[in-house]
Amino acid sequence: MSKNKHVIIAGGKTGGHLFPGIAVAQALMEKDPATKILFVGTRAPFEIQTLARYGFAHKSIISKPIKGKNLFAKIWSAGLVGISLIQALGIIIAFRADFILGVGGFSSFALVLAGRILFKETAIHEQNAFPGMTNRMLSKIARTRFISFKATQGMPENDTTFLVGNPVRRPLSTAQENSMTDECVLNRINADDFLILVTGGSQGAASINAAFIQAVAMMKETHRLFIIHQTGATAEAQIQQFYAAGDIRHKAAAFFYDMPAIQDRADLVISRAGAGTVSELCIKGKPAILVPYPHAADDHQTANAKSLADQGACIMIADKDLTGETLSAAIENLRHNTNKRTGMADTMTSLAMPHGADLIADRILGADVSKKEDNVPA
Repeated sequence: MSKNKHVIIAGGKTGGHLFPGIAVAQALMEKDPATKILFVGTRAPFEIQTLARYGFAHKSIISKPIKGKNLFAKIWSAGLVGISLIQALGIIIAFRADFILGVGGFSSFALVLAGRILFKETAIHEQNAFPGMTNRMLSKIARTRFISFKATQGMPENDTTFLVGNPVRRPLSTAQENSMTDECVLNRINADDFLILVTGGSQGAASINAAFIQAVAMMKETHRLFIIHQTGATAEAQIQQFYAAGDIRHKAAAFFYDMPAIQDRADLVISRAGAGTVSELCIKGKPAILVPYPHAADDHQTANAKSLADQGACIMIADKDLTGETLSAAIENLRHNTNKRTGMADTMTSLAMPHGADLIADRILGADVSKKEDNVPA
């Protein structure tokens, strides 16, 4: 494999785009510590802070899609795209990039297009079965496409499209954990505690937050419960006040940077059903209650959750049916049924594709990677 490569990972803003890129970067550094990695994305605080936690360099560019209701707005947006392309060309040349990987989000468009203009190796990774607008366009531009689902719409079926699954990041290192300002919540959990992890993703989920605090009020025998609740920034203060008034041990915060380690310890996960979350839960073999985000493009989260639920790997509750009562009943059903949780965990594990990050890293470093599903280690 090639060594000392300079790799740009473009895209981000949300965890669904950013974390697969971080997973690939971690795999690259494990395979060749001399690899130079630069993330290029937006100025979103979440993106900047997360990459700083993981120790990766970051640059931002103007990132705006071409949109607008009138001609002037469309011309203005097109002009911004031109500026972002010029910025991308300058970054690639200055960084001496060998490979550009787009992981979604509009900032990836300019970098992958600029890479092709400069005759660099380019690729995209699509996390969902229904690609977003950026990756639909880039699927015709990038030299290589990595997909997470066999039936990914709009991706060419040829020898430059590889089924690899969704890259899953490694836990933070000890040094990275020690650099965090928050107390390490896992140190507060006893070995025999039943840990419930509640998360609506990097931005939180209002419906899950509301239903869960209602469900908590209905719970009995809570002395062995511990709840970790990722609330999102807008609901953090309100939910912290709710827990402060109760006697259930907990940690509620807008965001937890070392989610992989928390998932490892969780006995039950309550979350949305984005592709990254589903992949992580399968790889870690975690029983889950999934509440698909109802406004996701092409309702792909419902498809994700239903696929797992139909095989007995999770309980799915539609957002419109989510109440304190329905959620409480589902939690109590799983909490007191060890055999059911074990069966769900085993089914989750059987559906996992755990080597996505390594396969993409191998391809970037020049190794041969099969595009066939049955040749992907799982």
